[in-house]
Amino acid sequence: MDRVFLTFDDGPDPEWTPQVLDALAHAGVKATFFVIGQQAQRTPDLMRRIHSAGHAVGNHTFSHRHPWFMSSRTARAQVRDGAKAISDVVGAEPKFYRPPHGRERACMTDEAHRCGEQVVLWNVSAIDWGPLGAADGIEKRLDAVKGGDIVLMHDGQNKHNRPDQLLKILPLFLRKLSDRGLRASLLPS
Repeated sequence: MDRVFLTFDDGPDPEWTPQVLDALAHAGVKATFFVIGQQAQRTPDLMRRIHSAGHAVGNHTFSHRHPWFMSSRTARAQVRDGAKAISDVVGAEPKFYRPPHGRERACMTDEAHRCGEQVVLWNVSAIDWGPLGAADGIEKRLDAVKGGDIVLMHDGQNKHNRPDQLLKILPLFLRKLSDRGLRASLLPS
């Protein structure tokens, strides 16, 4: 079976993340959650639930500020503080880093490497945000997932995300993976 790598960004969200975790548990699937440090601090029990369920937790910075609109010193602190918030809550250093909005910046990538984190982007987006984030469109995009893909989805609302729409089709998508010869796996570190 070919592996795919499911990732969820912008959480943990007290309303939506538990529903995503329930869907993953029901399907017996593990994923990587790229969490915002502030959110991790606000929802420590939820963070511990993600971690204890065997999912990977990655750093999505401390407050999800756009990488291009801050000084390099502040940008580095966003990476460091995000990692610290995660490790303070779950007791383990994150192994992965994803820049907000997928916008890489050399100083942030360097800081992530200093923190022992591998930069992970994606090659398939569910586009579960904004005006295109309706369940039927999300379903079509996820139906195109193939072996080796890193799939971007969102469990945190964070302004424009639509986890409510994603959750309408997530259980079906997870059930169909094995029928398509695909197996969801944790990102290799």
